[in-house]
Amino acid sequence: MSGMAALSYEVLWARMLSLQFGVSIFGIVVTVSAFMTGLGGGSLLGARFVQTLRNPLLILALLEVAVALFAWFTPQLFQAIDLWIGMSAEDGGLLQWYGLQGLVVFLVLFIPAFALGLGFPMVLAMIVDSDVSLSKAYALNTLGGALGALVPLGLLPLFGWTVSIRLVAILGFTVALMIFLLSRGTKAIPCEENGSHTTTQWLASRYLLAYAGIGAAALILQVAWTRLFGMILLRTEYVLAVMLAIFLVGIALGSALVRRHSSSNWLSLLPVIAATFAVLTLWGLPYLAEWAEDAQYQSLFDALWRQSLILALLTLPVTLALGAWLPLLVAYHQSGEQSQSRSVGAQLYGANSLGAALGALATGFILLPLIGAPGTIILAGVMLFVCGMTWVQSSRLWLTGLLVIALATPVIHLPAVNVLLPQTQVGTEDLYRHEDAVSITHVIERQDGQRLLLGDLQRMDASSDPAAVVAQMNQARLPLLLHPAPSSVLFLGIGTGISAAGSLPYPGLMRTGVELSQGAIDAASELFEPVNGGVMQQMTIVRDDARRFLRADGDQYDVIIGDLFHPDLVGRSALLSVQQFERASERLSDGGLFVQWLALNQFDARSLSIVLRSFEQIFPQAMLFIDGFRVGMVGPKGEFGGAPAVLANLKRLSVEQQAAATGGEGGWTWLGRFWGQINEGQGVVQDEWAPQLEYALPRLRFSDGGALPQLLASLLNKRPSLDEAVTLLQIADDQREQFERSYVATGLAVQGWLASIQGDSSEAQRLIRFAYEANPQDHWIGFDLADAMWQTFSGMMAQGRDERQSLQAILQVRPDHEMALKAMWQLELREGNVVQAEEYRMQIKAISPLGRDI
Repeated sequence: MSGMAALSYEVLWARMLSLQFGVSIFGIVVTVSAFMTGLGGGSLLGARFVQTLRNPLLILALLEVAVALFAWFTPQLFQAIDLWIGMSAEDGGLLQWYGLQGLVVFLVLFIPAFALGLGFPMVLAMIVDSDVSLSKAYALNTLGGALGALVPLGLLPLFGWTVSIRLVAILGFTVALMIFLLSRGTKAIPCEENGSHTTTQWLASRYLLAYAGIGAAALILQVAWTRLFGMILLRTEYVLAVMLAIFLVGIALGSALVRRHSSSNWLSLLPVIAATFAVLTLWGLPYLAEWAEDAQYQSLFDALWRQSLILALLTLPVTLALGAWLPLLVAYHQSGEQSQSRSVGAQLYGANSLGAALGALATGFILLPLIGAPGTIILAGVMLFVCGMTWVQSSRLWLTGLLVIALATPVIHLPAVNVLLPQTQVGTEDLYRHEDAVSITHVIERQDGQRLLLGDLQRMDASSDPAAVVAQMNQARLPLLLHPAPSSVLFLGIGTGISAAGSLPYPGLMRTGVELSQGAIDAASELFEPVNGGVMQQMTIVRDDARRFLRADGDQYDVIIGDLFHPDLVGRSALLSVQQFERASERLSDGGLFVQWLALNQFDARSLSIVLRSFEQIFPQAMLFIDGFRVGMVGPKGEFGGAPAVLANLKRLSVEQQAAATGGEGGWTWLGRFWGQINEGQGVVQDEWAPQLEYALPRLRFSDGGALPQLLASLLNKRPSLDEAVTLLQIADDQREQFERSYVATGLAVQGWLASIQGDSSEAQRLIRFAYEANPQDHWIGFDLADAMWQTFSGMMAQGRDERQSLQAILQVRPDHEMALKAMWQLELREGNVVQAEEYRMQIKAISPLGRDI
């Protein structure tokens, strides 16, 4: 139970640090390294004086109480640290900020970990005269740790972080009480027997260093596996706990399988087994990826246990070897004195833990950015082999290292995306890959020439496809339109740079973009320039965490735009917290506004309500707009300008600039996408210290698909009446008719999309036609109608309809419909109309500059 509480502490602290760092790997690395350093240092110190203790269990109980008390007050402690670090955010850049956070948190978490480490030699001291072997004790403690790693998965969704850590602290108090009661019934060890007049015999330094190297390799593997397998399979807040539990279960089984008098010959086999199978996990990566895309899950729980079982089988040979090493080494070095046996165990455990701490730090800050996840795993395998060979007598076994090298050479690089995503990205080509501690960034090119930006293999809604380009540019169009005269804009997240390109029609606009991923910055500057208009050269780019930047930056902005992201991924939901919205508010100039975009398919009604309520708490005059399947939360600093602000803004621009600023849809189309004032009332909010979203949203990935239609129906019910919208947007009487047409059209379109999702295609087409008649300028409505006409195009040709007339009918609805333009281009070529064909080709080139088929 002590191990269970300890690992629950570790997972919960790592979970909170992932939010505070904003990057999961940093939270994992700092927590693990602090924990392992403390455990190692405590164990080594405990090994020195444990033989002088008359009642080690009593001391162990006191240590458990101290750690539980520390855990109970960590919420206040972490908040105080965060406040202090926030005040220091202006000094230095991103790396200095991470360094300061990491150092402070490392020192803080080292304290309870050191206390837990002191307890390990005391446990060993009490089992010396019992029937419990070291291997069984180590196995039980590690198995408890695996269970403890999973406990937060049940606590966090129900109680949040603060209550969860205190519930685990109560478990710690219970463990301490049990140990205390046990200590009262245990006979004290007399001084003559406990070795008070002897000194601890320490193992040779080469043995301690070798086992420290094994510990380093073990944690290198754990962190690299978490990066690699979490990217392909788990991809959620559950990844750390699940991977840690899998790792510990294997170690526990490995230790339990070692008998008290096991042959030392096993020590000769462990280096080969561990190194070989560590490398073989990379060989299994493509098969794992293929299985992951084929698998169908009934629920999140079904996905977690099946994926965990696959990962356990893949990593089991390595973790079994890691678990067997400690009891085998203790048996190897045992001098015959039981007290020396427990001292050896504590020494080895301490050295291993210290090595593990160094391995975790090296992986997060050096190895992953330098040699990538596959190279890191291979290096760990080599370390396991070299360090494990310290106890091997036969020099011939060194030749097996050639096998490890031969297996490692073909898999030293990460497979292509079309191998890791064999269904969704079949036929694509990798153009670019960048790996650092933040993420693995890919740019891939489809067979039609369109490019996609992927972060950790997640589709980032960042594509050069014409429809995606429009959607991304709209993220800048709406916020800038709603300000009467924007002179500065801040983009929180750059991605491909296409969103920022929506700001190019505004002359003299000062642009600043904040992006954490260096891979995304490079990709936007080089590979997406044809579709982002070279906006990266017209914008100040800052590589930084959005939260740190808002804290540290002293500038004020007329408009701040929060980019789309996946809120169910590790550490991301903090960007939708009350604290983050408040930071954005503080950076707004008078009359400025902050717009945070959300993708509706990533939320259900309850989670969206939490985010809206959190936004409203900081921006009482907050409004909601819908653009396709995205919603923009608009938070004005002061009164909302409404229609007068939009019209005043457009009046400053030329006719060409107005068309570009609105995407050719006109200002009234954008005002028609108004969805009312946010009014969620009292209730739960997303707080960085009491997060709500992380463990709820992953369930949507495995739901029956009913969340989106329910969400759309809920939004339709909440939309204000026309008269209310006219009042809220300050529409003049002579402007009412123009606004009414666009307002009604947007409502009809959303009803049509809902009908389409529910499978009623005829009703959907009917509603979209009515919407088009009301507002033919609306891009999304026009494309829905044009797409429906295109889908019937082949059938019309089979019925003898005139091809040219049918295509012209589609282009009359949407002159920029790519497929219809390509068909007209081919038609003109077939009929020998070279000049007209070239005109169509140039139109296609303008809307799809990366298209390969023209």
